[in-house]
Amino acid sequence: MAATETTATRPTAATTARPPGKPLRWLRRNIVVIAGLCTLGYLILPNVIVLVFSFNKPNGRFNYQWQRFSTDAWADPCGVADLCGSLGLSLQIALWATLGATALGTMIAFALARYRFRARSSVNTLIFLPMAMPEVVMAASLATLFLNMGIQFGFWTILIAHIMFCLSFVVTAVKARVMSMDPRLEQAAQDLYASPVQTFLRVTLPIAAPGIAAGALLSFALSFDDFIITNFNAGSTVTFPMFVWGSAQRGTPVQINVIGTAMFLVAVLCVVVGQLAGNRRNRRKRS
Repeated sequence: MAATETTATRPTAATTARPPGKPLRWLRRNIVVIAGLCTLGYLILPNVIVLVFSFNKPNGRFNYQWQRFSTDAWADPCGVADLCGSLGLSLQIALWATLGATALGTMIAFALARYRFRARSSVNTLIFLPMAMPEVVMAASLATLFLNMGIQFGFWTILIAHIMFCLSFVVTAVKARVMSMDPRLEQAAQDLYASPVQTFLRVTLPIAAPGIAAGALLSFALSFDDFIITNFNAGSTVTFPMFVWGSAQRGTPVQINVIGTAMFLVAVLCVVVGQLAGNRRNRRKRS
């Protein structure tokens, strides 16, 4: 009887196991948020370093070690010869490449998503080839094409190469948006006696606008930042990425950090404004 009572009153492993402490429970609840913040910090760290060294005043030509705080580079961002000229050229090429790739890519995306025609699968495959193949292959192929056609390298060869490179990204972004559209919305507009042009401008285009805008922004970023394709097809023309690459061999001026920081802040501002506009639009829909 005593042995039975001892066995019954003996605590088991389940009753002696203590619940996890508050720090461990908090870590389990927020592990995804912590991992996301660490990843975001890892991605932003190079931009922070560029920002910090934009206020540096190096003793020599290379801006790799912190010497002393100075705002001279911010006061004169075009103090280095040909810096702002190459920057303006890159912005001009990126703008025209974005317009060309967005217009052509939007039409191709609508054709692939809405119509059935011969070689449609082959066209889809060809559209994805520039994204799948290495940039150096496309750059060398375009350079060979321009040489065989006798076209002089310069602004126009860079622009044509950038449009061809950015076209695939625009088609992918717009096509995904168009395929997710509800066709009954366009049918309802037609039932209300809207013409094809009115249906496209007032129904189709506003719905597809986020995909078109995403493709345009992606094209601008890719065109402005591209170096490999530009280097093969530029000739004597110098864009901003090529200027940075060339100056890194002779000595990196602080003004490059200033331009990079300004571009990063403009990109962050665009994202914040877009997010705020989206939140306001969602609140209006709910109300």
